Amino acid sequence: QVQLVESGGGLVQPGGSLRLSCAASGSTFSIHRMGWYRQTPWKERELVATINTDGSTTYTESVKGRFTISKDNAWKSVSLQMNNLKREDTTVYYCKADARVGPGWGSIVQYWGTGTLVNVSS
Repeated sequence: QVQLVESGGGLVQPGGSLRLSCAASGSTFSIHRMGWYRQTPWKERELVATINTDGSTTYTESVKGRFTISKDNAWKSVSLQMNNLKREDTTVYYCKADARVGPGWGSIVQYWGTGTLVNVSS
C-alpha cells in the first residue's frame, strides 16, 4: 500500500501563492505517475497537474503558467507551487499516485490522499 499525505493548504488572498506538498510512504512500491487533482461539489474530480517518471508534466489549461508540479528523485515528495491564485482555484486538492506494490507487483493501482483545502478569498 501507498499512503499519501498532503500539506500546505490554507487561506490565501487572490493573487497570492501556496505550495502544496505530498509525501508518499508505505511498503515497497513503484510509482509510475503522481499528480494533483481537485474536486468541487458540482464537478467530477479533475486533473490539475501530473508528473511522470521521466519528468514530463501535464497541466489543465486553467492553471498553465500559474502552477508548477515537481518531485524529488526518490518520489518521496511531490509539490505543487501555486502562484497567482484565483477564487476559482478554491477547492479541495488531492494527491494521487499510480503505483504497483510489492511483493505481489500486480496491476497499477491508484492511491489517493485525503485532501487539503485551498481557500482563495479576500
